[in-house]
Amino acid sequence: MPNKEKKPKYRQNETIIENRELNIWEAMIPVFALVGMLAYNVYVFGDDALSGSNQFILLLGGAVAAIVGFFNKVSYKQMIAEVAENVRSTTGALLILLMVGALSGTWLVSGIIPAMIYYGLQILNPTIFLAACVVICAIISIATGSSWTTAATVGIALIGIGEALGISLGMTAGAVLSGAYFGDKMSPLSDTTNLAPAMAGGDLFSHIRYMTYTTVPTISITLLVFIILGFTVDASGVTDTDTILANIDAAFNINGWLFLVPVVVIFLIVKKAPPLMALLIGTLLGGVFALIFQPDVIATLGGSPSLTFESGYKGILNAITVDTNIATSDPALNDLFSSGGMAGMLGTIWLIVCAMVFGGIMDGIGALERITQSLLSMAKTTFGLFASTVGSCLALNVTASDQYLALVVPGKMFAKAYNDRGLAPENLSRTLEDSGTVTSVLVPWNTCGAYHSGVLGVGVGEYFLYAIFNWLSPFMTLLFAALKIKIKQLATPSASTV
Repeated sequence: MPNKEKKPKYRQNETIIENRELNIWEAMIPVFALVGMLAYNVYVFGDDALSGSNQFILLLGGAVAAIVGFFNKVSYKQMIAEVAENVRSTTGALLILLMVGALSGTWLVSGIIPAMIYYGLQILNPTIFLAACVVICAIISIATGSSWTTAATVGIALIGIGEALGISLGMTAGAVLSGAYFGDKMSPLSDTTNLAPAMAGGDLFSHIRYMTYTTVPTISITLLVFIILGFTVDASGVTDTDTILANIDAAFNINGWLFLVPVVVIFLIVKKAPPLMALLIGTLLGGVFALIFQPDVIATLGGSPSLTFESGYKGILNAITVDTNIATSDPALNDLFSSGGMAGMLGTIWLIVCAMVFGGIMDGIGALERITQSLLSMAKTTFGLFASTVGSCLALNVTASDQYLALVVPGKMFAKAYNDRGLAPENLSRTLEDSGTVTSVLVPWNTCGAYHSGVLGVGVGEYFLYAIFNWLSPFMTLLFAALKIKIKQLATPSASTV
């Protein structure tokens, strides 16, 4: 889903690697090793674990998987080939991350993000703020088909508004991601929404219609929880709103014309322009608007008392590429009005690449296939089949660190089993989305978890509990399976259901 490039064709059609078969304990050795090392590493480093040590732990996990592979006669060349394919598959996502960093820099110095915060403070009071975040992000994500783009644009602004209101960043991020993933999941423009039925053997719009049965109750519960939280939240920032507004006004030239840039970006994405192109245009327009509306800010960033061609060029390029901080008389706003530019995304990119190394070796040695087969063997009933699918998707999000593999591998492994039980492919495609797509953001080293925590500036541990839609979705799909609600049968089942 990310904004999220489309799944490359060579990966949509990939076949599961077949090597000398591992037993389940051999397949789980790298997983146990990785989880143990990551747990200790987080215990030692705390919030700083993502600054580099977790990345190296992922490489160590890959090394353990490689040792298992060597003992099972898997060649080094084959493992490296799988790593190369995994890393290559993330090329679009990595480029998008860089462009998101560039866009956030120009949107800050142009006054776009400050303007969103400025007007948002006047419109969104704390009582409705969290529920409004869910609704706003859901609408944008349905229109764009991308949770990644939603988080990188509207999400960043809502995080800023929430921080200015004194609302927990974890709560705000959880509301943003709940809405963003609901919209992404239900949008026909989303790549995962297209990929899931393709893997299950169904069609897109039947898949979307069938998803509403579990998705609508889940988002309804999510909204209800955030409405209740809105009445209980202690928003300490509200009493000082006038001062905050005055400080923003003093630092930036705030006006409605600034919103033309995000409108153009959203329009481009709705019109199915390539995400990289849309983000690049948004970045360049942000730079142009910065020169027009914030000349003093740009001159200061360029190291000059007045705006010249050289200082303008230097100021814009600094905003795009490196750390940018806009000084105000309010220390809280100084923290808020900062951006890492493209350089700020390098840590996230580093994490994704290392995660793909681990996932690639696990795939190359056949461990992912073996783990999935073991889950499938436990599916003695229809509910067991659904539960095995959910467990497989969750396991792949943790071990392969890639939401696409969490759809592709279980989709391939379970398609025949669903058909043999007389179950329509919509059952599988819905379960893949309910458990594979939405939970990817809950794993810190998954590409989605790394991306969103990097873009929003909020750790996975901080928003995990509040990403209600994301962790509730797999429970909802299991509840429907257990109660046999909306379990669609094949018109001519090939075998009787259990």
